[in-house]
Amino acid sequence: MDTFDFLWIMLLVAVLAVAALLLVAVSFRRVWGRGDRGGGAAIVAVLVSLLVLAPFAVAGVWFFLYPRLNDISTDLVSPPALVMAAKVRNDHMNQVGPITREAAARQVAAYPEITGRRYNASPGDVLGAVDHVIARRGWKIVSHPPLVDGEREYTLEAVAKTFLFGFPSDVAIRLTDEGESTYVDMRSASRYGDDDFGDNAARVSKFLDALDTGMAGQANR
Repeated sequence: MDTFDFLWIMLLVAVLAVAALLLVAVSFRRVWGRGDRGGGAAIVAVLVSLLVLAPFAVAGVWFFLYPRLNDISTDLVSPPALVMAAKVRNDHMNQVGPITREAAARQVAAYPEITGRRYNASPGDVLGAVDHVIARRGWKIVSHPPLVDGEREYTLEAVAKTFLFGFPSDVAIRLTDEGESTYVDMRSASRYGDDDFGDNAARVSKFLDALDTGMAGQANR
């Protein structure tokens, strides 16, 4: 199902669940005031409605806990380019663009640990480790050009999805050849919504931590 259509269905589900709670409230009043039958069914209806509304309640809490961000990058001045993402995003999706100063300030305040990584290894060795981490996470690679000798910058792109509903985010990983070392920058941007509830920051942080582990393993061989 298209994600945009799914979001509308989720909204409809929430409206129906709220309407069910209101109807149950009327039913309880009739049961309590008139002695009508159906109290047990009304209780079951309340429990089902609350269960359906639970994810929306959690999202409401996250709305206040996390900063309003949907595009996270280790480089806030010149983030890795999302070339393929810009081509596939339509009018219903967030448009790919530069990270504003306001968004950058919110990211630095909320996620100061989101920084790039420098490895004392060649771009080829680092790219091999990057490919391994991507494969373990099951991301779909949408751009993986060949690595050219002497090329200073190399960028690959992939699509990652959230665990619960499979909402897509576009990911770009950039390798910069510094001669003696290779610097890795990463960007993760949600296709839908103004607030990612910390999803992109967690994705970048966990990926780079896994890359650290992979590169440490290479160094110990």
